[in-house]
Amino acid sequence: MTFGNTKTGKTGTSTSEATETAQIKSIESLDKDNDMERGLKNRHVQFIAIGGTIGTGLFLGSGKSIALTGPSIIFVYIGVGLIMFLLTRAIGEMMYSDPSQHTFINFITRYLGRGWGKFAGWTYWIVLILTGMTEITAVSTYFVTFFGTFGIDLNAWKWLIELCFLVALTGINLIAVKVFGEAEFWFSMIKITLIVGLIVTAVVMLFLGFSYPATHIEGVDGTVSGATVSLTNITDGFQLAPNGWMNFFMSFQMVFFAYQLIEFVGVTVSETQNPRKVLPKAVNELIMRILIFYVGALVAIMAIVPWRNFHQNADGSFGSPFIMVFKYAGLDWAAALVFFVVITAAASALNSLIYSAGRHLYQLAQDSESPAMQRLGEVSDHKVPAKAIIVSGCMILFSPLVNAIPGVSGAFVLFASAASAVVIFIYILTMLAHRRYRQSADFLPDGFVMPAWQVLDWVAVAFYVLVYVTLFLSTDTLGSAIAGLVWLVAFGGYCLLHERFQNRDLKAALEK
Repeated sequence: MTFGNTKTGKTGTSTSEATETAQIKSIESLDKDNDMERGLKNRHVQFIAIGGTIGTGLFLGSGKSIALTGPSIIFVYIGVGLIMFLLTRAIGEMMYSDPSQHTFINFITRYLGRGWGKFAGWTYWIVLILTGMTEITAVSTYFVTFFGTFGIDLNAWKWLIELCFLVALTGINLIAVKVFGEAEFWFSMIKITLIVGLIVTAVVMLFLGFSYPATHIEGVDGTVSGATVSLTNITDGFQLAPNGWMNFFMSFQMVFFAYQLIEFVGVTVSETQNPRKVLPKAVNELIMRILIFYVGALVAIMAIVPWRNFHQNADGSFGSPFIMVFKYAGLDWAAALVFFVVITAAASALNSLIYSAGRHLYQLAQDSESPAMQRLGEVSDHKVPAKAIIVSGCMILFSPLVNAIPGVSGAFVLFASAASAVVIFIYILTMLAHRRYRQSADFLPDGFVMPAWQVLDWVAVAFYVLVYVTLFLSTDTLGSAIAGLVWLVAFGGYCLLHERFQNRDLKAALEK
């Protein structure tokens, strides 16, 4: 077997084999090699994508983004959100043409070649594992913090907390895909409920002309100044770059990473009911819902808390705007409430990461020529890639061991941050694959067509390149940027050379 959608693989037909451009193949004919169960409904797909995108950063890290560039951060979230929508539209159009694909990575193989496909497939799986390791660490940290608000110290049991969460979430993924979808639906509902509660609280405070005195907030050094809730907290003295243009441009990378994993919608299609009906609706509604939640939350926060009240703590951290808002609203247990939701946010992200990592390893195993790897490309009686899920879960389980070794821990932080940077390469390859798709015989004029693709694909690529360039401008992200480039040159070069030698050997064998 070879990687991706090749002549002998299970991931579809090659471009050269497509003969009828305008004819949409039936799901049944495309699913003949799809052993997965189509158990995900529209609400599952919607909330899986939302759950993957709205993570702990909004609840705990939005104070940093607000402090960086003030109210203009709203326009940054809108602008970056629209660019990420182009990515999901490109993925959606390709997945619509062949909904039997287990991952959008397969289209990189199909339209850019096996070398880039191999690079993208393994790179993306490694990124998912490294991200999963950071999320399981975050889960245990927030769990300890949550119980710490009640005076209970669980620091000595962090390793056990990580093990229990990982076993539980891996078990959810092993039972059935609809169980995973249902769990993700409720995880996401908890996050959305808190966001809606924040927005409603802001509206009520605005109507009442609510004022609050200087208050001490958990997680914030000193005392936060009092204020009156008003939209003038946003508009008065508005500037696009109040802290300088460098901070304004740096905010783009921060917001970009907040939107990361929005592409999860392109991993669920092969297990979604009525994919050609659900996929367009899910993609088109996803960006609006996310913008409403992000932008709505930011407007609510800055209407209540003047943006200049967000300051960096002595340890470099920022207070949670959500804790601030609910504290001002009179909830003395605001910190406990927010950290409970943050635990579910981190668990939701980890749940999705295990799901996606399992599917990508399953695909890599199916495309591998190694008999040992091919054993991971099997589906269980529950119609899930159980072996691939278990192996991915075990890799994430190395997190407690890594964190316990000081030297290894420092290297892991670098690799984990570099993993986020490397995803930019995957996004660029995806947009280039979409261009090739539109120029190929596989293009479906009656499909889920992305308008103005000739321009918008390049707009997205240019933006992703710009985001990567900004990584070199900050000492915090310089190491990640360099490590990402080294990975691209080293592993990407290896994959391309390996494909070239394989093609040369195949050509020589055919000439004999």
